[in-house]
Amino acid sequence: MFSVAVCVRAERGRERERERERERERTKEIDRQTRQTDRHLKHWNNPSSFDLQHSLTMAKRDFSEISDTCKWELPDYEPWSPVSEKSNPLTRDIDKASPNHIVRLLAACDAQMFQKETGTTYQTLFSDSVLQTMLEVARTVEQILRDPEDSLVVLSGCGTSGRLAFLTASCFNRALRDRQQNTVYSYIIAGGDRALLTSQEASEDDPKLGMLTLEKLCEGKRHVLFIGISCGLSAPFVAGQLDFCLKHPDIYTPVLVGFNPVTQAREETMPGYSLTFREVVQRMEEQRGQRAFIINPAVGPEAISGSSRMKGGSATKIILETVLAAAHTAAFTNTHITRSVLLDMMRGYERVYSVTYSHSDQIATLLQTAGLSLQCGGRVCYLSWGSLGLVGLIDASECIPTFGADYEDIRGFISGGYQDVDNIEGDLTSLGSQFCIAHEDFVSLVLPTLSDRDTVLLLYTCHDDVGDVEKMAHRVREKTSNLHSLYHGLQGDTTADIIGLLCSSVLNITWPSSSTVHMQWELSSKLVLNAVSTGSHILKGKIYRNHMVDLQVTNSKLYHRAIHILQLLSGVSLTQCEKALLKSIYNVEQLTEDITTAGVTTHTLIASRRNRVVPLALVCLLIGCSLSEAESRLESHPVVRDAVEACLTSSQHLTSSPGDQTSTNH
Repeated sequence: MFSVAVCVRAERGRERERERERERERTKEIDRQTRQTDRHLKHWNNPSSFDLQHSLTMAKRDFSEISDTCKWELPDYEPWSPVSEKSNPLTRDIDKASPNHIVRLLAACDAQMFQKETGTTYQTLFSDSVLQTMLEVARTVEQILRDPEDSLVVLSGCGTSGRLAFLTASCFNRALRDRQQNTVYSYIIAGGDRALLTSQEASEDDPKLGMLTLEKLCEGKRHVLFIGISCGLSAPFVAGQLDFCLKHPDIYTPVLVGFNPVTQAREETMPGYSLTFREVVQRMEEQRGQRAFIINPAVGPEAISGSSRMKGGSATKIILETVLAAAHTAAFTNTHITRSVLLDMMRGYERVYSVTYSHSDQIATLLQTAGLSLQCGGRVCYLSWGSLGLVGLIDASECIPTFGADYEDIRGFISGGYQDVDNIEGDLTSLGSQFCIAHEDFVSLVLPTLSDRDTVLLLYTCHDDVGDVEKMAHRVREKTSNLHSLYHGLQGDTTADIIGLLCSSVLNITWPSSSTVHMQWELSSKLVLNAVSTGSHILKGKIYRNHMVDLQVTNSKLYHRAIHILQLLSGVSLTQCEKALLKSIYNVEQLTEDITTAGVTTHTLIASRRNRVVPLALVCLLIGCSLSEAESRLESHPVVRDAVEACLTSSQHLTSSPGDQTSTNH
């Protein structure tokens, strides 16, 4: 028995080494191809002297030549995972990439959002079926805008999806107020407004809570368009709301936005509910195009597996804003919504992608600076104005569950505090320092201890009070030279020049004037901040290959994701991985019956109070050690990636030692 096991482990170790060699060759090929792309990217910074669309086409051609770009679409590529949970072949070695290479890989992944349909089983953003559904939803919104009495458009989601629901509802309500119109948009986020700033993911698992929250919000309404956002078609909170809508078709019209095929919707039974998410979606499909709508293009796996805050969040923003902006234009200018209108809007977002990544060198500088701050125990602070402040708050809030970060590692602050946020529950500062988000909070809580090991990033536009930005820049500069800026301006604008003199690096992005330019600025800022926060945590060692191995296990989705990550990296069975995870969660060497018979909700409640449960479980699996020894290993290698690599090396030495070879021959 022992000799067979050792033989298997030895073969597994040799296979891992062969896979690493294949990955090194793939990375060399990606680097060669992306160098070609950089020749086009650097021209994007001057749209007036270079054909932007030609540049985009050339870059896409270069990306398409990378053999791994479409590998995820093959039926035998990680068939056990839905698209939103697959690992992206492009980023298998992103944990070892340089800052510039990280940005290029992120650009390649984001390019997959705008991929045209290739005849595979997956529909894309530009597929006829997706555009047609978006058109029908936009016309439904238009009807509500023309006759808003007793009507409501509700956007709902969990985590990133809920934050984008809030951002979108706020944006379009503001547009209505500017026209002296009554507001018709509202948002729901699982966990309430505190989830806008912190992880409240346990609420995601409660379908009845989702249903009751929706019912209470819509009391007295006679027509509700409900838009439920779940990138993985997996959130029970949203599923409960969709199911409630289907049961009351006289009032509710449900819309589901996500990025997996219906066949990949989550199959696990939801807590306290008789249905699965897939069964709810199948019921929606039966009414598709009549009283229910599903918008679910595939945008490819995330650069960091399962990190739907990135492409999933960006594609959500593009879809929602395209649909709602088209409806507003039609309702208030007496024009018709057509597919060409929707296409033009989405191509505008495609140009946002290209213009943003034309500044890849400057983005890499920000990423590297932020990474150095995190590596030396410093902080990264976003100081933002206007709607960019919301983008900064959202990006910072997502680092805690994604990377197991402390809330002070990356923090967002907005000039007017909660007055600018304009959330339903109002000022949340009484909940603790984590909810102190105004610039005055930064001045009182952070500025006194600011040093050169911290990074401060100013985010503002030509529409903001540049005098106020300059004053804050001077105050920060007195404490640290590590001050940087991200500025969005219009062609011919020189507003940012004075502030730029105070900064170590400046990222100025110039745009043509447009009625939707503020939404384009938001998406561009999101892409930049996602790159900075993700890349800096990569440099800190929070990622192994392209997996978030230090994620917080705070809900059922993350519980199952953790098990699959353990299985993928250790090569042992899912059952063994779940046992190792439970031992880590409960900090026990032997599992009791009480533990094994408890539900996932109980497990995640305990896990939310523990740190590094996934790295501990992984070390135990890789070298077959106790929890106490695993903790010692992690203490000697505080960088998670280094700890994992050390254990893999140790495991390989163990499986290939002469003694093992001898025992194998017996």
